[in-house]
Amino acid sequence: MSRAPAPPAPAARAAEPRTFPFSAVVGSDDMALALVLTTVSPEVGGVLVRGEKGTAKTTTVRALARVLPPLAVVEGCRFSCDPADPDPGCPDGPHLADAPSGRPHATTRPARLVELPVGATEDRVIGSLDLQQALGAGRVRYEPGLLAAAHRGLLYVDEVNLLHDHLVDLLLDAAATGRSTVEREGVSVAHASRMVLVGTMNPEEGELRPQLLDRFGLTAEVAAPRDPALRAEVVRRRMAFDRDPAAFTARYADAEQALSARLRTARALLEEVELRDDQLLLIAEICAAFEVDGLRADLVTARAAVAHAAWHGRIRVTKADIRAAARLALPHRRRRNPFDAPGLDEELLDQLLGEDEPEPEPEPEPPQPGPDDEGGEPPDAPGASPEGPGAGDPPPAGPEADRRPPSQDQRSEAPEPGPTGEEDAPTAAVVPTTLASAGTAYRTRLFTATGIGAGEAGRRSRAVTRTGRSVGAASRPEPGGRLHLPATIRAAAPQQHARGRAGAEVLRLRREDLRTATIEGRESNLVLLVVDASGSMAARRRMEAVKTAALSLLLDAYQRRDKVGLITFRGAAATLALPPTSSVEVAARRLDEVPNGGRTPLAEGLLLAAETLRQERIRDPRRRPLLVLVTDGRATSGPDAVARSRRAAGLLRDAGVASVVIDCETGFGLGLARTLSVHLGAEHVPVGEVAADQLLSVVQRHTPEKRASALRPAQDAA
Repeated sequence: MSRAPAPPAPAARAAEPRTFPFSAVVGSDDMALALVLTTVSPEVGGVLVRGEKGTAKTTTVRALARVLPPLAVVEGCRFSCDPADPDPGCPDGPHLADAPSGRPHATTRPARLVELPVGATEDRVIGSLDLQQALGAGRVRYEPGLLAAAHRGLLYVDEVNLLHDHLVDLLLDAAATGRSTVEREGVSVAHASRMVLVGTMNPEEGELRPQLLDRFGLTAEVAAPRDPALRAEVVRRRMAFDRDPAAFTARYADAEQALSARLRTARALLEEVELRDDQLLLIAEICAAFEVDGLRADLVTARAAVAHAAWHGRIRVTKADIRAAARLALPHRRRRNPFDAPGLDEELLDQLLGEDEPEPEPEPEPPQPGPDDEGGEPPDAPGASPEGPGAGDPPPAGPEADRRPPSQDQRSEAPEPGPTGEEDAPTAAVVPTTLASAGTAYRTRLFTATGIGAGEAGRRSRAVTRTGRSVGAASRPEPGGRLHLPATIRAAAPQQHARGRAGAEVLRLRREDLRTATIEGRESNLVLLVVDASGSMAARRRMEAVKTAALSLLLDAYQRRDKVGLITFRGAAATLALPPTSSVEVAARRLDEVPNGGRTPLAEGLLLAAETLRQERIRDPRRRPLLVLVTDGRATSGPDAVARSRRAAGLLRDAGVASVVIDCETGFGLGLARTLSVHLGAEHVPVGEVAADQLLSVVQRHTPEKRASALRPAQDAA
């Protein structure tokens, strides 16, 4: 079977002179070690790098491509088949063997680092029908995607936590089966797709789906160094690179070559490394002690320990290798729910490992990477080798270390409101405040909006999105939309005679014939909690229930791709305690820090809610909001507090914001919250439903689709 020469791989990163050298990276030892181990042994399963912005995550990953050993591939194969073991189902096959060698004709090319953009379309990832061949020549030909280009290489996803769900599903399928299957638009193709998945993310921008998180073999936490000398060295090297990239790269050429040679040596040594049964049992005991889910942690730890031994030129695994592997393979697998911060108790790890083994007999040292004498770092400068810290060195403090303040059991009673609705002025100069702790989050029921919206892709309400199932065709093609081939052909068929088509001539198409598919999927929503944190709320201890409800809503939002925000108001101002987000770790810390006490600036809380929703509407215009106001309706801060609060409520009503008012007034009240709900155009919920479980029921009942019926009683009362 004749084959045309393979086209250049899309988004592939070859060695380029402006790439920062891997051996020149400073202060990211754990990340460099994780990348090295998964390069030595791709079966480890890839690396997830978590860290704050500006910590050279992307720079380090791209620099890795320069030191990867070259790859032997079948000549002309677009899917990078291995000449020693070609894929029997390769779409470019069968690969016929040459007579002398008994193998297909091979060629060598640099290893690829293929970048998957967050906004990539599905057909660009898995490939699709070659429209030029299909519509022009009348032939069905498959055009490979990024998964084909990344086969036997690295697939890099920057900001992997922002990747759309439908792309995550494609990655999960390829990672689980080692193959990519395409069944669409008349194309039925399957090809090998075994790649090392490397992802970077900033945890403040949201978390990763547990299914994809578990597919990363190793994880590394990175943070900007706190040592001024180390920070200065980082800046010095970066400025030298920007000033003269070619000269800077040349200074590290020897170190790069030594590192590449060491990687090749470690790969060759991998099969000879011995992992004893007692060491395998020790790995199983460690994984069981940390209560990780499944058995993938045991397998990854064992493979990483073997790779670590090979990287250090040893043929026997030691406890130091197991410790280094466990530190990278277990932290992200011991999280029981999204509110748990990743991490590992290293004291427990050391106890499980027991006493250190005696030093093994010296073995030949592999080539050591590092800068040369001319451009190298001074002897007293921090190490820049990607080898990582020694087995006995303490790990660097990650940005996700648990800094949550301890819970405070004492809760001082704030001044009770007087019979007129005004709170008594505090006698002390400082307003009493308390901190209420949230309870255990729980699963909430699904609530959806009726009809079909047009919001961002999620897992809650029906909507017209770019992901899901095809339910029709649009006559006006949308940019980036999926071509609806049958509808396009049906539109062009009646015009063929008028366009002069005759006999077996190919179909004559024009732009007006093109149709794009109408895709129905699920959208996500924004739930904004506006909570009264004044003294009256603290006295009745409502904040514990409210915080628990907020955490539960956030957990549900994390699972369904919603956003949740939190506004509190007390004293003389309102605070955006939690900007709209899906990052559960940040949310948990912020909620723990919300204080109670003081007067009630209700108008300020509503105005801040209006401004927050206005800004979110600019950032995310298609996401529908739901405002949940938890208050007793009192307004006691500032002049004309009640009138200002009602005017602020009118602004939200005029903006069309769906709202619910949770009335926290007990006993014989003044009906202030009910009156406020009329001005807000919201449903009024009595105080008996303020408890956390009841509050979630209220939120789930009063979704946008039920707002019209819910508003009628309030409008009649007005």
